[in-house]
Amino acid sequence: MNIQDLKGKTIAFAASGGLDSCTITHWLTEQGVKVVACTADLAQPDESDFGAIEKRMRACGAVDFVGIPLQKQMADIGIEGIQAQTCYESRYWTTTPLGRQVTTAGILPEMKKRGISIFSHGATGRGNDQVRFQLITNMLEPSFGVYAPWRDEAFLNRFGGRLQMIDYCEQHGLPIKATRDKPYSTDANLLGLTHEGGKLESLQTPAHFVTPEMGVWAEQAPDAPEQFTVRFEKGQPVAINGAPVDALKAILIANQIGGKHGIGIGLHLVENRFVGVKSRGVYEAPGMELLGTAYGFLLQLIMDRRAHELFTKLSAEITKQLYQGYWNDVATRMARKAIAEVTALATGTITVAVYKGNVSYVNATDAPHSLFTNDGSMEAEGSFDHKDSEGFLGVLGVHARAIAKAGQV
Repeated sequence: MNIQDLKGKTIAFAASGGLDSCTITHWLTEQGVKVVACTADLAQPDESDFGAIEKRMRACGAVDFVGIPLQKQMADIGIEGIQAQTCYESRYWTTTPLGRQVTTAGILPEMKKRGISIFSHGATGRGNDQVRFQLITNMLEPSFGVYAPWRDEAFLNRFGGRLQMIDYCEQHGLPIKATRDKPYSTDANLLGLTHEGGKLESLQTPAHFVTPEMGVWAEQAPDAPEQFTVRFEKGQPVAINGAPVDALKAILIANQIGGKHGIGIGLHLVENRFVGVKSRGVYEAPGMELLGTAYGFLLQLIMDRRAHELFTKLSAEITKQLYQGYWNDVATRMARKAIAEVTALATGTITVAVYKGNVSYVNATDAPHSLFTNDGSMEAEGSFDHKDSEGFLGVLGVHARAIAKAGQV
């Protein structure tokens, strides 16, 4: 789809209120396209003033503005990410993929209400977000079209990158916050921030170049540890430090406490994008890291060896599917249902200590499905009889000797 297909039509544009949103909205308006700016309220910590976003988008030519409250949905999917331990390439808590799922799924019903069938976004042709926006829309509303300016030759001929967009906005007096010397870009939602681009594209730039927005660097954290106790019931956090919480409150509190102690701040990753290139990101996800680590300690108690092996595979599969925009397909739904078997057993209270960027185990209580017993004790207790291992090792030894005799060792 290109600009010629859109002239005279009304489209819905996923607007953050940033440089890309302002530029694209104004440029589309100049081309004869009516733009309805749709902004999701994801409890993003970097900008919660929707009045300011609406003013910017209308000033850039949007014929209407739709603010969509999605904080609860963002919290709920964040907890499901914790339950599945969706940490991409061992470092990144998939905060943006989760956010794109919630944003797109939230905008599409608003489009249907208004009779709009073309969804647009400002994701670049080199990144993952274009895939997520496209596939989520294609799966949830297959009759809708998707327009991506960064894949339109007419737009690319006009804008080569960030500097040209800033020039354009200044030329037209558009109310942008971006400056030429901003060293990187940031995407935000309740679950975390992703910093990339600009000077972060150089591997010579340390992660500490980033100014944290959800907390502090570990060395700036308090000099005394703080204990954090979370009660999970069937995978859901229901109390923190003894006070009742729902999903949203749990993440907000975990963000505050985790960020204060430098938890999940500055997670550096040179990752493999779905489109086949590597990119570098510096991530902040204090609440996900804190709650996710505590939940991981609970999982250690309730899964046996075979369950753990399968969970690890399912977690990796869900993470990959989410990262690539396939949260809604059959494979992901199957894996999520399998994970739900473990989630149903994940009841218990976990206490951890947070200190200068680290989360360490303190204790676990009231976990009715825990498999940890005194059968594994080094002392003379429990029902496990040392002598029973004689036969067990004898059976195992048959195979060990066989492969030795066959010259396979």
